[in-house]
Amino acid sequence: MSEEERIREGLLKRFSSLEGKIRLQRAKRLFADVPCDDFTAALEYASRELRFQMLLTITGLDEGENLGFIYHLAREDGITLNLKISVKKDGPGIRTVTPYFPGAEIYERELVDLLGARIEGLKEGRRYPLPDDWPEGQYPLRKDWNTKALKDKEANKNA
Repeated sequence: MSEEERIREGLLKRFSSLEGKIRLQRAKRLFADVPCDDFTAALEYASRELRFQMLLTITGLDEGENLGFIYHLAREDGITLNLKISVKKDGPGIRTVTPYFPGAEIYERELVDLLGARIEGLKEGRRYPLPDDWPEGQYPLRKDWNTKALKDKEANKNA
């Protein structure tokens, strides 16, 4: 059994909700679609028990009705585990992962600014990467974003 298969078996043994939701994409690459209710526990298990101690990045996706978030985790042996969750755009937010990965703060700020994610427990701070005067409610990576409000702001500024 390969190390990737051992990781998959460990996740399945601990989280029955992942049955049929873990893919071994290729050598050293695992992908798991994790239900929101199990996400924090799965992340903690991966970081503490399976030794995925590096957060490479967080990818945010506009999936239409939902926002998707992929947490790309790595181990020292080069194996990466990609944990994906989806939440309703107008539903509850996700919990910050900064207790496990303090460097996640910058990625989470990007998700807030660019996709309008609600991240519970993210400490107050400056916007990133958009400027402080960017219009509220304008999320440029959402599929339904239109630039009208931004153009109106620029027109008013130049008037």
